[in-house]
Amino acid sequence: MTSSPTLLSPCQVGNITLKNRVIMSPLTRSRAGEERMPNDLMKEYYSQRKSAGLIISEATVISPQGCGWLHTPGIYSDEQMEAWKPITQALHERETPIFLQLWHCGRASHSSFQENNQLPVSASAIKINEDYIHTPIGKQPHETPRPLETQEIPRIVEDYRLAAERAKNAGFDGIELHGANGYLIDQFLQSKTNQRTDKYGGSFENRYRFLQEIVESVLTVFPANKVAVRLSPNGGYNDMGSPEYRELFTYVAQQLNQYGLAYLHIVDGLEFGFHNLGEPMTLAEFRQVFDGILMGNCGYTQESAEATIKAGNADLIAFGRPFISNPDLVERFANNWPLNPPADIKDWYSFGAEGYIDFPTYEDSQNS
Repeated sequence: MTSSPTLLSPCQVGNITLKNRVIMSPLTRSRAGEERMPNDLMKEYYSQRKSAGLIISEATVISPQGCGWLHTPGIYSDEQMEAWKPITQALHERETPIFLQLWHCGRASHSSFQENNQLPVSASAIKINEDYIHTPIGKQPHETPRPLETQEIPRIVEDYRLAAERAKNAGFDGIELHGANGYLIDQFLQSKTNQRTDKYGGSFENRYRFLQEIVESVLTVFPANKVAVRLSPNGGYNDMGSPEYRELFTYVAQQLNQYGLAYLHIVDGLEFGFHNLGEPMTLAEFRQVFDGILMGNCGYTQESAEATIKAGNADLIAFGRPFISNPDLVERFANNWPLNPPADIKDWYSFGAEGYIDFPTYEDSQNS
């Protein structure tokens, strides 16, 4: 008898029945090469983790301007779209749905990633107050981004729509908009990074406008029950955290509630760093203002995930690091098998097979 009957029970997300509520979190692993092209190594990696109820792909850039991380995949060319197809097909053969996470790094980039060495863009000209960024030319200090002109913003919204179109053509079951962890959407939402005076700055309504326009643009491609949004109200990653975080993210969740989205993905755990501007926001708070499927994330164990879903505070829990070193995480939960030791952090972004597709399943380790 499993100790996680709720976590391992099915869940309906739109017209997709998830076989369990253990979700594979989006995990940047940097295996797509300099051309940002999905490949056989990535296909093997995702296929190994097929027992997840839903796989959310690693963050995938929507445009060359959106790049800010070495060797991450893209979805801004037809070649990239075609290269994703074997991955989605492999998972569908194993009856595992996969959403593509759409990403624009905004100020969390560097001119060496950009076409013609232009400055990275953001809501406002406020640089990340951290030591360095890993770039194509090695570790570099952060740069002050160029604030986007009002008339440039529709072009970026269109980049999201085109990325959603390619995701659909590549066979993804849906998309997740990465509005968390200090990337471009988050930079517009938060006062720490948004000091604009146009219609995208100032009030909650104005700062939410960019995300709203993106949501409404991708809803012309996918039905709402195949579109999700990820937020990180407690996060300090990429030098984020705004004093009005509780009121802001409550407002954003209330606005998103009207669409009937696939789910709202909340990075509620503090394992990734906390801004320490007050008490952490909880899933229970989001439950009060969001009627749809809620997903929790960050630092959950099998036990805490089961308890959170059982208490009614979430419907799904995403696991990140445990899925790196345990391709059979669901089977381990179901059979109360021990987990593999955590992956060495140096292998998370090693560019090769090591630390990526070489973790044994529990049954393999018993048979070796």
